Amino acid sequence: MSEKKLKVDLSVPFPTEREAQIAFGTLSVDSEPKRGGVKKELVVKGNVLNIHFEALEARMMRVGVNSFFDHLNLVIETMEKFGPPEK
Repeated sequence: MSEKKLKVDLSVPFPTEREAQIAFGTLSVDSEPKRGGVKKELVVKGNVLNIHFEALEARMMRVGVNSFFDHLNLVIETMEKFGPPEK
């Protein structure tokens, strides 16, 4: 019997494609720990960062998504503090 996976898809719009690429580059470096049981995939389409999560347990999904939002918030705050990126 195969275990049913939980899935969460998020789309985060940015003002520009460049900012979406910066967020992608920063956030894709942090892969989920193997023991955590959460798989994360990031893709940029235009100015939108799309994130797909999969997990076997709701608790692990919650921890993975919350951790991602913490990192995303830090990336956004940093970009706001230093202004729009150079082309």
